[in-house]
Amino acid sequence: MSSGPSDDAEGEGGRMIWRHRRGTNAGSPPLDDFSATMLPHLDAAYTLARYLARDAGIADDIVQESFLRAKRNFAAYRGGADKAWLMAIVRNCFFDWARARQRAGHDETDPSDTVAIDDPEAIMARNGTIATVQAAIEALPPLFREAIILREIEGMSYQEIAQATDTPIGTVMSRLSRARLALAVILKATPQAADMVTQ
Repeated sequence: MSSGPSDDAEGEGGRMIWRHRRGTNAGSPPLDDFSATMLPHLDAAYTLARYLARDAGIADDIVQESFLRAKRNFAAYRGGADKAWLMAIVRNCFFDWARARQRAGHDETDPSDTVAIDDPEAIMARNGTIATVQAAIEALPPLFREAIILREIEGMSYQEIAQATDTPIGTVMSRLSRARLALAVILKATPQAADMVTQ
């Protein structure tokens, strides 16, 4: 296990992200415009990637690639909704990863799939309400997970989500509604969380 950035990290951008996540940015030069603008959203980027990918290691890779893409394209960025811009890049990196995985023959669900509920026993095997809710969110298809994470965990407005996902607001609202319904179905099947849903 490496204690530093991965060998495939591209230059200072990768090392900077790695240092920032571990709180060891002491002694580094002052933050440039990119870092000052985007690094405050690093945790939100990781949260979205983690829930979309359902794997911490893959989420790290997606965030790393997202920040590298953002850094490369920062000169063209017009400013404004920084978080939405970065979340759009994270989202695109995830879907690129999922498509590549699907082409390679891995059994990955299509991002446009409708509700596919994981085995309730697998969800029930997790302890605690938080773990149960996290498992239920992870059981949602990618587009539903994305909508729930951006709205309920990251607190983004419908407009920001629409901008980040390049989707009309009506579609965002519809996805959120369907995601919440699917989440309720999953949680109702989980005895630990059934009381939360019926309240």
